[in-house]
Amino acid sequence: MPTYDERLRELEEQLRHDDPGFAEAMSGGTPRTPREYRRHTAWLWLAVGLAALGTGIAVGHGLLTAAGLVVSGAAAHLFDPQRGRLHGRDIPSTR
Repeated sequence: MPTYDERLRELEEQLRHDDPGFAEAMSGGTPRTPREYRRHTAWLWLAVGLAALGTGIAVGHGLLTAAGLVVSGAAAHLFDPQRGRLHGRDIPSTR
């Protein structure tokens, strides 16, 4: 059975493999938000989708309105921290 220190080393190596930027920031003493909680891209796509939706409604253009709805809906899925499980990556629960 592995000792406590061996398990910690294995956990550290797994963290370095999964998110090297986060592990490096932690070892440097400046914590960084883990990858699954960084949502800059999601906010950008949501803003683009809502802008297209608003513009489509304002000018009465159905295709632009529909595109805004689709982009906004797709961006909403980017906010899900568990979305990596669909692709075989094990992302820890937020509970």
